[in-house]
Amino acid sequence: MGAQGRIGLLDQGHYVCALPGDATGTAWIEQEGKAFAITGGSSYRTERGAGTYLLEGKQVTFTRGPLKGMMLLKLSSGLLQEVDKGGKLSRLRCHRTGPLSE
Repeated sequence: MGAQGRIGLLDQGHYVCALPGDATGTAWIEQEGKAFAITGGSSYRTERGAGTYLLEGKQVTFTRGPLKGMMLLKLSSGLLQEVDKGGKLSRLRCHRTGPLSE
């Protein structure tokens, strides 16, 4: 996926990433190691460290840090969906769960 427009910023706060569950169990299955917090500017942090991201139009690319190389598509304010290496949308979705606590 190439650049899709103007550069922007994600809403600050905590984001949790999950895969859809099924009708017989949990609606969402949280994915360990994928949660992150947008801390300001183009910066994020995870349990494993901090890094930077680039938001071009609706495409989010983590450019440095523990999530480097991960790409997401901004579906709406606070809702993102992972883009796999082949450029297709994966089932993983990340949603903003609340503001930063500090």
